[in-house]
Amino acid sequence: MCRFTSRYFGELNYRPDEEMLTFPRGLAGFENNHSWLLISGKDEGIRWLQNIEDPALVLPVTAPDAVEAGYAARISDDDLQALGVSGDNASLAMLVVLTIPRDAPWNTTANLRAPILVNAGTRQAIQVIALDEKYSVRHPVLSRSGRRLNARRAEKQKQAANF
Repeated sequence: MCRFTSRYFGELNYRPDEEMLTFPRGLAGFENNHSWLLISGKDEGIRWLQNIEDPALVLPVTAPDAVEAGYAARISDDDLQALGVSGDNASLAMLVVLTIPRDAPWNTTANLRAPILVNAGTRQAIQVIALDEKYSVRHPVLSRSGRRLNARRAEKQKQAANF
């Protein structure tokens, strides 16, 4: 059992062989960060990738089909081979990184163009570029009407707080 103190989650105990994800290539923008924990949050849909090398580095992630029904990114054979995945891909899990604006969380987007692939059997993971150009790096999580509705609610709450 190992111990790690996260800036956001406090003290975490984990078993490296069972719970740590290893990213041999790192992640886009974080190429030198290779060891991560996947932490469940209060919201069942959002999980957190907590970097072990940097206690302040945490990325929100979710399953891509939670954002885009029918998401089926095409992944190169080279990327699948790098993870040691073949055939039915039963041990393959996929996540996408979320960007959550601090002052406007209703404008959250998901990077559907560069999903994270996880080999559940080996705990190895890589971020790849999907071969499908139809997927965006900034895909809105909420519909346009959902974003407008949440923005109006936030504005009303802000106005009420100012009275």
